[in-house]
Order: sequence, then structure tokens, then C-alpha cells
Amino acid sequence: MIGILMIAAFLILIVWNGLITFYPKQIEVIHLNSGKVMAGEPIRTESFKIDPQTLQKLPTSVREAIKTGDVHASRTLYKTGNFDLYNEDYRWVTAFDIKRSDTPPEMVIVERSEWGPFIGTITQLELGEETIVDPAAIFSRLPDAHREANNRRDAIQRLERNEIGGINHLMEKARLDLRRVTLKGDMTLATLQAAQQKHDRIISDLQKRYQELEHQADIMKAEDERFRIALADVENRTKTLKLSGIVRIYPANTLSEWQKLGIYFSRWWEFLTAEPREANTEGGVMPAIFGTFTMTLLMVIVVTPFGVMAALYLREYAKQGRLVSLVRICVNNLAGVPSIVYGVFGLGFFAYTVGGIMDSVLFPERLPNPTFGTGGILWAALTLALLTVPVVIVATEEALAAVPHSLREGSLACGASRWQTIKYVVLPKAMPGIMTGLILAMARGAGEVAPLMLVGVVKLAPELPIDGIFPFLHVERSFMHLAFHIFDVGFQSRNSEAGKPMVFVTTLLLISLIAIMNASAIYIRNRLKRRYLSGHF
Repeated sequence: MIGILMIAAFLILIVWNGLITFYPKQIEVIHLNSGKVMAGEPIRTESFKIDPQTLQKLPTSVREAIKTGDVHASRTLYKTGNFDLYNEDYRWVTAFDIKRSDTPPEMVIVERSEWGPFIGTITQLELGEETIVDPAAIFSRLPDAHREANNRRDAIQRLERNEIGGINHLMEKARLDLRRVTLKGDMTLATLQAAQQKHDRIISDLQKRYQELEHQADIMKAEDERFRIALADVENRTKTLKLSGIVRIYPANTLSEWQKLGIYFSRWWEFLTAEPREANTEGGVMPAIFGTFTMTLLMVIVVTPFGVMAALYLREYAKQGRLVSLVRICVNNLAGVPSIVYGVFGLGFFAYTVGGIMDSVLFPERLPNPTFGTGGILWAALTLALLTVPVVIVATEEALAAVPHSLREGSLACGASRWQTIKYVVLPKAMPGIMTGLILAMARGAGEVAPLMLVGVVKLAPELPIDGIFPFLHVERSFMHLAFHIFDVGFQSRNSEAGKPMVFVTTLLLISLIAIMNASAIYIRNRLKRRYLSGHF
């Protein structure tokens, strides 16, 4: 009961902190007793004990404000943003240091693609040749101008990633084709010269197209530079930004509840569909979602046949004795091996040995740069398949053992072979139990981190394992993973406070993703169970 309560409390903590992370808060402008002014989002408030020596150093008015004999005070953590100006984006403020606090309506939060959020006011809006300084006019023109700027930014990114990126890929392919020819020892001089001429012709055509696209991108960027916004913090330090460099901007202190909900859900959409930014502490986790799902799917595809076949052999074909009992003991012991050991094995055997051989045989022109001879999503899936195969074997054996022997004997008595009996009688009856083993394996594999850190997972993957270039699914590429993303943001971020919200949200997402995959597997298992018990779906 205590364990269940602890798990429930942990899930409630994750769900609560994850759900409220993206809800917008008001901006407080705080006037301190020292005469300084600061602005920020209040994050949390806590009490702390004041050291007696520190208490004596406080001003008399402050000491009198603290109750006699009470050496405790409260302090609030504010998200001040403006990291490029302050070199910090969070600040603690004690209650007795505050002279007064206001929530001015002109304060805005600007979520930027670089340097994190900016908190301050809008002083000027530049729309090409037009400059707007009137606050009412700025807020009326800003939404449409920002939308157009985002469209220009997306067009530039599509041009650079798709068309210019495709040209770079073709150039690299031409270079590798020429090197592949030169590596062949039996080539004549005429053949080598013909290959070089073909390479030069292809590169010349591609460079012309590359220069045209690059010129087109430069024109679009120059046009984008003409649309800018000027901002000022509470100390009147100014900052000028391109409109296309702004992800979201809103007046935090004048939002209605519906507007707050709109910002809340737009942040969730960004989190689920966008790429990360600011050292993974902002933006989205779409590459990590894709990597987690793809790796888990590959793992299930690999572990299912091997686990089921091994269990079928041990239960249905192998002669029961000491050797089979020893194999079962070894399988059970494999389930208890630390996951990092599997990671070391996967790196040494799959990446360095198997991958190195594949590179030398299939991709010699790319050496010394490895293709399969380093970490990748394929080796990660195979490593986790090894880690989870004992779970599948044990669960499948238990499911096979639960099928009554009378069914096997009746099938054999009717003239069916052993394989026909297994295929049409034993496996259908054992399928729900087999699915249970796969569910357990999938849940464990999706949440593993230690082996993945050695065999393919990275902090930020510049390319997804899938794209529009043949063969479309590139299993040799590194990838992002939600579990590693949690570790990276929580323990390797430059600012632990900035990483906390993303840790809770990503943990909630990982738990939800595992729950969805498990629920889908359970649904399939229940349908199979109903089918084979009643004869129909």
C-alpha cells in the first residue's frame, strides 16, 4: 500500500507540474529598497532562516518588520529573462527587500529563438520603410506583421534545408562516386579520366544551381532584415530584434483567460511539433518523440521473432534436461545484468565490430569517416533488443506452458504435424501471454537511458533518421530520445532553474507515450484473446 501511494504521489507531482508549466503568468515590476528596479515572472516562494549575523547587518526598518524572535523570512524566485543583458535569467528576491510591486499593462514577454525570453516594453516597430512608435498602433499592427515574418522565416528555412541541402547532398554523392572509382585497383587511366570529367561536369552544374539558390536566399534574408522591433527593459536598456526571430509575444498583464488558454495550448503545440532551442530548455521535443518511437518500434520488430522462437524451441522442441534448465537459468540471469553492460557490449560488438566491417565492405569511399561504425538508431534498437529479449522469452514460455497438453494431443491425434499444432493451436492460445511479454519489454526499452548514451543517442540531432533522400529511413544516424533529453536538461543545463519546467513536461510526455504504446498493445492483446476464445473479433 505504501509503495502504491508513493507511486501515485510521484505521478500526481509529475502531472501537476507538467500541466501548469506552459500557463502564462503576470509580470511584476519590483521596486527594491536599494532603489533598483527589476521585472520578472514569479516562479515560486519559499521561507528561509536568516543568520543572526546577517540579521544584525540589515537596516533597522527591516529588522523591526521581522517579528521578535522570528528569524525566518520569505523569498521569491523571479524569471527575469533578458539573459543577453543580465547574464542571468532567474533571481531570488527577499520579501523585506521589496519596496513595492506593480503589474504595468505595457509589459510584454517576448519569446525569442535565441537568448531566451525578453521581458520589457515595446518602443518601436519597423515595417519596411514605415516606423511605428504609437503603442496602440504597434499592438494593432504587430500580429499580422509577426505572422508574415514567420512565413518569411519558414520560406528561408525550407529553401536552405530542402533545396540547398539537396544540392549539398548531390555534391557529396558525386565526390563519393569519384572516390569509389579511384579506390578500385584495376581501373585504367582512361576510365579514371572519364570519371573525373563526369565528376567535374556534375559539380559545375550543381555549383551554378547552388549559387542561384544562395542568391535567392540572400535576397529573402535582406528583405527580412527590414522588419524589426525595438524593446526596452525596466532599466531602459534597449534591444532590437528581427520580427522573424520572435517565436511569441504577448502583453502578460492584460491577457484574458481565453487568451491565456490560447497561449497555453500554442506552447503545447510548439512543444510537440518544434525542434528544441536554448540548450534544449525551450522549444519543442519533436525529434526526441520521433527518435523514441522509432527506436522502440525497431526494438520490438527485432526482439519479437528472436524471443518467441527461442521460447518455442525451449518449450516445444528441446529435450527437457539439465542443459535446458541451465539455459533457462542463464536467460533469467541476463534479465538482471545492468543495462550499462549491454551498452558497452552494443558499442563494442555492433558499432565497432559489425559496423566497422560494414563500412569497409559497403562504404569504403567514406572512410575514415564511419557510416555504421559509430552509434546509430539501428545499434541502439539491437542493444535494447538484447536487453529485453529475456523478458520476452520468459513471458512466452509461461504462455506456452499455460496451453493445456490435451489440445496438443488432440491436434496430433487428428494428423497434424508438430509445427501445424504449434501454428494453429498453441500460438493462438498463447498469444495474449506473448503480447504481455512484449508490453513489458516495450515499456522497459522505451525508458532506458544508460545503454543509449553509448550507442547512438545525442543531445541534439541535426538530422532526423527519416527524410526525403533515398533510402528515406537512415538507421545509421544518431537520434534524440526523451529519457536522455530529461537527463540532459535536468543535469547538464547551464541553468537548473530553466531546465526544471522542461524536465517535468518531458517526463509527463514520456510517461504518456509509454502509456499510449502499452495501451495499444493491450488493446491488440484483448482483441486476440476475444478472437481465440470466442472464434471472432
